[in-house]
Amino acid sequence: MVQPQTHAQAQPEAHEKPPCDCAELTEAKARLEGQAKRLNDWPDLARYREANAKVAAPAKDEQRVVFMGDSITDLWVQPQFGGFFPGKPYIGRGISGQTTPQMFLRFRADVIALRPKVVVILAGTNDIAGNTGPITLEETEGNLASMAELGRANGIRVVLASVMPVSNYGHDRNGNPLDVRIKRPPEKILELNTWIRKHAAENGEVYLDYFSAMVDDQGLLKKDLSEDGLHPNAAGYAVMAPLAEKAIQLALAATPPKR
Repeated sequence: MVQPQTHAQAQPEAHEKPPCDCAELTEAKARLEGQAKRLNDWPDLARYREANAKVAAPAKDEQRVVFMGDSITDLWVQPQFGGFFPGKPYIGRGISGQTTPQMFLRFRADVIALRPKVVVILAGTNDIAGNTGPITLEETEGNLASMAELGRANGIRVVLASVMPVSNYGHDRNGNPLDVRIKRPPEKILELNTWIRKHAAENGEVYLDYFSAMVDDQGLLKKDLSEDGLHPNAAGYAVMAPLAEKAIQLALAATPPKR
């Protein structure tokens, strides 16, 4: 006689779940959250909205400067890099990972609205890397030109900085070798810098040449100026600061653009 199955007997055999890779899940969650944020606010206008609202109108004769850029500008304000021009009315408006189309969209809020005498624009390396999708050098140049035009149209003197060299000696966060040149080919950096220099000369802007001061004899970022082959370390920022200051003084000495 066949015995009827009990409830316990009818249950399918349980299988053990594979162990959870919590680090991998955390990383995936962070990526999804980052993607959602970019979709909701692609240029990241919210990043400096509150800080911008607290910036007072410039005092009489104040030589205010805004630095517009990506992670290289964003990280510059960190204390471990020696301070961001102490005692100077200079404002950092860098956002890590950004490309020129994103900067262009926030240029009015993060630069023009702050009423600086000078804007220093350092951008383009993340365009070459394709951080926000494929983009041609011509399109990057157009975005840089548009930001410069917006600045000049609002009476702001413009400093256009060269894209910095990159190198092949960095390591990722897991200690694996990292060759930044794969995503940022040196020949593309040179091509973009040639255009930036020419555009600045033709439009009454100041060309800020970080590249020449930071490149080694192999065309790479000097090893002592970076830990990852892309971002400056304290020594790197120490090289950049006087170059930026000199470019700012040249811009201030020039006749301001007509509004």
